[in-house]
Amino acid sequence: MEKKKQVLSCIQPTGDMHFGNYFGAVKNWVDLQQKYDCIYGVVDYHAMTMPYSPKKLRENTWALIFNLIATGIKPEFLFIQSLIPEHAELCWIFNCFASYGQLTRMTQFKDKSTHGNEQDSGGFISAGLLDYPVLQAADILIYQADYVPVGKDQEQHLELSRNIAQRFNNQVGKEYFVLPETLFTEVPKVKSTADPSRKMSKSAGEKHYINVFGDEARIRKQIRSAVTDTGDSTSGEMSAGIQNLFELLKAGEQLDAYDQLMKEYENGTLKYVALKDAVADTLVNISNEFKARRKELDSNKKEVKNQIKASSANIRKKAQQTLRDVKELSGLMNVKF
Repeated sequence: MEKKKQVLSCIQPTGDMHFGNYFGAVKNWVDLQQKYDCIYGVVDYHAMTMPYSPKKLRENTWALIFNLIATGIKPEFLFIQSLIPEHAELCWIFNCFASYGQLTRMTQFKDKSTHGNEQDSGGFISAGLLDYPVLQAADILIYQADYVPVGKDQEQHLELSRNIAQRFNNQVGKEYFVLPETLFTEVPKVKSTADPSRKMSKSAGEKHYINVFGDEARIRKQIRSAVTDTGDSTSGEMSAGIQNLFELLKAGEQLDAYDQLMKEYENGTLKYVALKDAVADTLVNISNEFKARRKELDSNKKEVKNQIKASSANIRKKAQQTLRDVKELSGLMNVKF
């Protein structure tokens, strides 16, 4: 039997899971579990790069773990980054194989470190913000990932991981690290229903994201108030607001409703209220299913937490083996585990 390829993907614990997160990443993770050997991480070290609350970080980490399981991620594939200290140790080694110039050119570093950005740090720019792509490389390479499902905004970071891996291989004279490849899958680009010119995001404020585990009435209200016509309605092109609603309907796999309403749009008979009702029903049905699963998980919190601690310990074995190999190849001293 052919060995499954290794897939690695991670997510930061930054609060509520919204439908942009779910349709843009998590739903894809659930599907990938059927075909690949998957490892999914909740990367709490990364969440420290911008100002944060220690108490909230721990709460958000566990909340995200429970939400991921509720949406269909298998617990045995999940780990919490800070439970696997080898990530941080490998990051230091990789710092010595990473270019300072390349790090300063990272788009997300430039965006987040620019004065006046939406995640304003109050003037304090941590070294972690500059360095976190190296930690991201450690996250990927420590498990010898073949594929990493990433969006366009993360391609630059994956290229850095490949550069570090190649530089390390060249230095030690051995093709040790697999050069990870981007796993391109069709994922929807979900926009804010309040402003379809920008992506759905928590950082932009509450009206710009729809909580997957939110109250039904609020979900319906947000869809009812969704922006529809934007810009020049005489151009003949579908407005960004309408396109976003259709995208949400398609992402929710309501293809019959999608086809019917698209025909009505093309015929000029579409009533926006009908489209909004169909989208609201779709999101509410998904949300209710996940909330029911989350309720079951919440009734066994201790057991679930122990499961994740156990899965992290099991996944850590792979990280430990990689670090042993890397230290040996690098000429460093090794500690027997």
